[in-house]
Amino acid sequence: MQNFNGPDPTLLLELVKMEMPFGKYKGTVLYRLPVSYLEWFKSKGFPAGKLGMLLQTMYEIKINGLEDLLKPLLRK
Repeated sequence: MQNFNGPDPTLLLELVKMEMPFGKYKGTVLYRLPVSYLEWFKSKGFPAGKLGMLLQTMYEIKINGLEDLLKPLLRK
């Protein structure tokens, strides 16, 4: 059984630095995407690959009220 040591800090750092590469919110940092946009992806399907994984992670963070996890990273 694998021990869970919390969220991957490199993944969380990407959420506050990586910009949306396409669409209505092109250029917007993933952390700043509105929940409605993430919900749209949830209903239509997240993109394949790393971007999809990051968007799905951001969706889960926002719907579960866990955005405080990212606030310390915003100051770096």
